[in-house]
Amino acid sequence: MKGRIIINIEPYFKTNNVTLYQSDNLELLKQIPNNHIDLIYCDILYGTGRNFGDYQDLKANKKIIEEHYIPRFKEMYKILKDTGSIYLHMDAKIVHWIRNIMDDIYGYNNFKNEIIWKFATSGRRSKSKFYHTYDIILKYAKSFKYEMKDCNLDYEIDTSNYTGYFQDIDGWFNLGAVGDYSETSLEKLKKENKLYKTKKGTYYLKCYVKEKDGKLFKTKQISDVWDDIMSLQTITTKKEIRNQKTGYATQKPKELLERIIKVSSDKGDLVADFYMGSGTTGEVALELGRRFIGCDIGDNACEISKERINKVINTPDQI
Repeated sequence: MKGRIIINIEPYFKTNNVTLYQSDNLELLKQIPNNHIDLIYCDILYGTGRNFGDYQDLKANKKIIEEHYIPRFKEMYKILKDTGSIYLHMDAKIVHWIRNIMDDIYGYNNFKNEIIWKFATSGRRSKSKFYHTYDIILKYAKSFKYEMKDCNLDYEIDTSNYTGYFQDIDGWFNLGAVGDYSETSLEKLKKENKLYKTKKGTYYLKCYVKEKDGKLFKTKQISDVWDDIMSLQTITTKKEIRNQKTGYATQKPKELLERIIKVSSDKGDLVADFYMGSGTTGEVALELGRRFIGCDIGDNACEISKERINKVINTPDQI
């Protein structure tokens, strides 16, 4: 295992690629070497003041929020590599305070995105406010050296009658406007077989799509609004959603972490989650060939996380 951590806090659970700690995350953060982590994701405390059974949330008080997060975010900054990034998951209650703290520590110019995860189409009715249907994920880089990895998604195209799609020796495509290409550029595109000429002599760009197992897919860059990932709290008949549930109150779906980890890390990189909860980050990181450090102060969180990690380890060809 590369980048082995030597710290005083005894691991709760450890394998070659995973180390879990049951500890106050601030104490653990102080003992991790600087410039060590490739990616941090934390589903932080939201400031609701509620007792979720597995943990007690912070109160929505600016002083309490700052006292809790400022020292922790400073330590996370130190241990993050210059090429690394951090994702902080929350809702609208404290995002304005967290954004100010992160701007001070990471720098305003290293703010990358405010990601909206729209997980529901309806919510509880209220006489004083609109439905709440989304969470917020703040993304920051450590420095200008950070670059995204795989930031595209493939969307299946309705090809019931293939209307609007054409095929040539290079595959299936639909048509896009030529726009303001120069004559020189158009000639080059013609030679590369990237222009389509209609019977009337009008030219269009060939916009190729992927074909897999008889289906067509269009590739789009991921935007900052994610409305294609279902919450585990949503009532659904989908087995892949139901089978993920561990009973942990604030568990997040694997698809959410898959996107973040693929976009911001490579195989072999070290991913960390210091508000580990039910261990989704660790499970997904291991499945994707990353290494993982997790920390939570709760008994149930650590035990559930350990069980999920062991399932991945004991699944043939999984890691």
